[in-house]
Amino acid sequence: MEDADLNLLENKLDLLIQRIARLESENRQLLDNERAWRQERAHLIEKNEMARLKVESMISRLKALEQDS
Repeated sequence: MEDADLNLLENKLDLLIQRIARLESENRQLLDNERAWRQERAHLIEKNEMARLKVESMISRLKALEQDS
C-alpha cells in the first residue's frame, strides 16, 4: 500500500472511531432519558391511582350521606 492509501485508511478509521464514541455517548444519554421517563411514568401512575381512590372514597361517602337523608 502506498503512503497516501495508508493515510486515507487511517483518516477513515479515526472518523469511524469518533463516530462510535459519539454514538456510544448518545446511546448512554438515551438510556438515561428512558430511565428518567420510566420513573416519572411510574410516579404519575401512582399519583393517578391515589386520586382515583380518593374520588371513589368521596363518591361512597356522598352515597352514604344521600341514603341517610
